[in-house]
Amino acid sequence: MNTLYWVTKDLRLDDNPTLQRAAISESLLIAYCVDPRWFSPYRFHVQSLGTHRWNFLQESLSQFNKALAPLGQSLAIYYERPEVQLVSLINELGIERLVCSRQFGVDEKSALKFIAERFENLIVEQVDCTTLFKKGDLPFAIEDLPATYSQFRRVVENLAIPAPIDTPAALPKPPKLNTSRVTRPDWVPLPKGSQCPFIGGEANAVFHLHKYFSGGLPATYKTTRNELDGWDNSSKMSPWLNGGDLSGRRLKQVLTDYEAANGANESTHWLFVELLWREYFQWFALKLGSSLFTLKGNSSCARSGCFYPERFQQWCHGSTPYPLVNACMVQLSKTGYLSNRGRQIAASCFINEMELDWRYGAAWFEHQLVDYDVAVNWGNWQYIAGVGADPRGGRHFNLSKQSEIYDPDGAYQARWASEQAPLPLNSRDAADWPIG
Repeated sequence: MNTLYWVTKDLRLDDNPTLQRAAISESLLIAYCVDPRWFSPYRFHVQSLGTHRWNFLQESLSQFNKALAPLGQSLAIYYERPEVQLVSLINELGIERLVCSRQFGVDEKSALKFIAERFENLIVEQVDCTTLFKKGDLPFAIEDLPATYSQFRRVVENLAIPAPIDTPAALPKPPKLNTSRVTRPDWVPLPKGSQCPFIGGEANAVFHLHKYFSGGLPATYKTTRNELDGWDNSSKMSPWLNGGDLSGRRLKQVLTDYEAANGANESTHWLFVELLWREYFQWFALKLGSSLFTLKGNSSCARSGCFYPERFQQWCHGSTPYPLVNACMVQLSKTGYLSNRGRQIAASCFINEMELDWRYGAAWFEHQLVDYDVAVNWGNWQYIAGVGADPRGGRHFNLSKQSEIYDPDGAYQARWASEQAPLPLNSRDAADWPIG
């Protein structure tokens, strides 16, 4: 059997059940598609893939390709929309089976549907590789997913999580391609420097994983995780986890081993709680489908909010009337990363103080975040906006109080001070009609 393995968020050898499943074949082509739509204005007029995540992704692709070499394989990188490129490869190579990790984004699901409709005899397999649980092991159908995270957690917290699997010992050989070597097209951005502290790739993920769990940081996680700045205040696993360089099951196994050796406490348990939050958002996105991106989201009515262009630019570039928010946005722009508390503060300001359509904020985070994940990002923005899985109807943070609690000496705001002068919110014309 000829198999095509479409790589997405699974750029690793360790605990990769999709690769293991794809390897049950006579020949195996391992392919990754760099989608040109990532680099053009996309949802809500914002480019999906920014510099920070693009740098990280290129490092991950390079490491994955090098890791495959000792197994007699390589990663074929194509610069084309997946629904176009994969159809071409299936035709050229007589592919009989397409294997990929389960897709939670609507674009990827649409690509799979497009391909399946054109090849009625093609076997299409989706493998649960990016979540803790397998879809079939959940004690409910996806359409019956609990309405809130708390309900979900009570149901799944004590379920057995599949053990991570080791790196495969061997892989089938790739088929002989008739096409010439793929060249990097001109529209692909050249590497750019940034202050992002994260480097992509499985080896870097493993190094960080074991370094974090080699000391006492996990035992204090819950007391430090809300700090606005600092490398050690949170686990910092999300870029590798969401990029596919690290398995959630491997992370949970290392956490369990840590608790066995050092003792469990509220902080170590909270690391698992956060993993379950990520898990919930994946299945929540699968249930919602395209509603993940609609104004009313999972709610029965839409959240009010307009698109004021100048307010949006103020927020993106850190020139709002709110110094703490400006610092958050400068840090995000320069590093591609923002603490969980910083993300909530920035999102609350965007929605409540600036009265903007929450989806434009989510799209800007998608562009900037090095650890972007479609389910987590859009699910969290829905949560803050009150149109998602939040039973309390959204979150509105008191910005002055947040500054007093999390930046009492102004050190964070001084470090990430904006170069642009703050401007008042003025989004109405002479007739008092909203602009935009």
